[in-house]
Amino acid sequence: MIEARHLRVLRAVAASGSFSAAARELGCTQPAVSQQMRALETSVGTPLLIRTGREMRLTQAGEALVRHAGGILAGLTAAEEEVAAIAGLRAGRVRLVSFPSGSSTLVPTALAALRAAHPGTRVSLEEAEPPRSVELLRQGDCDVALAFRYEGAAGPEAAEEWTDLVVRPLLTDRLVGLVPQGHRLARAGSVAIAELADEPWIAGCPRCRGQLVQVCAGAGFTPRIDFATDDYPAVVGLVGAGLGVAVLPQLAVESVRPRGARTVELEPAVRREIVALTLPDLAQVPAVAATLDELVRAGAR
Repeated sequence: MIEARHLRVLRAVAASGSFSAAARELGCTQPAVSQQMRALETSVGTPLLIRTGREMRLTQAGEALVRHAGGILAGLTAAEEEVAAIAGLRAGRVRLVSFPSGSSTLVPTALAALRAAHPGTRVSLEEAEPPRSVELLRQGDCDVALAFRYEGAAGPEAAEEWTDLVVRPLLTDRLVGLVPQGHRLARAGSVAIAELADEPWIAGCPRCRGQLVQVCAGAGFTPRIDFATDDYPAVVGLVGAGLGVAVLPQLAVESVRPRGARTVELEPAVRREIVALTLPDLAQVPAVAATLDELVRAGAR
């Protein structure tokens, strides 16, 4: 195997014409230079230098190796500098995937803090709901995924699979009821979800929709879903227009101005756990670790 240190010695010998001059240039002893040249010739399997009097002359193989050594050493130096920049957080890239309400609340705070602390680190953002966001992480299409799961969820989703991932808890998000401003329960301190059994419903994303049906079933009724949309502002707008009621995560409501709608606490409480996920190997990458730390701080705030 050709080693970079051997190439540096070969270049010094070729430029200076002798082992002793190369040793002075490199700041080492003449025997050390001789030893490294023998090791290099053993690696390539052919002589690289011929002694002519007190000077050294390159063989044809030696000339070829010196010709390529400059580019090899320059590339290695550039690689070392780039890796050092990434390790020192002077550079780096993180691909982040988040669900919409996380994108509008947690992510801006975290990324602003990350940029202030490490301006050389670049973060790209793509939106996807779990479990799709978790799939993207496992497929290598992102480095950090924001995801959530509901407390007490049943079925394969609950047994899911975060066991092979690094899980950083961010916060626990409580679901709230959303009713039109003139609704009979608009000023209630808290509402049992069964009190909304006869109302028309506006449902959110597919996973949230499934959770709504499950919670309503636990309260003894099936919701009549008149509208379904993945867009939280649209849910709020439909409720504000008096077209129905909804259940949304508190985080989603905080990201939208609920005009014409009021939030009410639900009893019993329904919560979801919000986390940041990454792969074990990626957790060791400085830029990824810094991003996770800032997301945790954003969740705490």
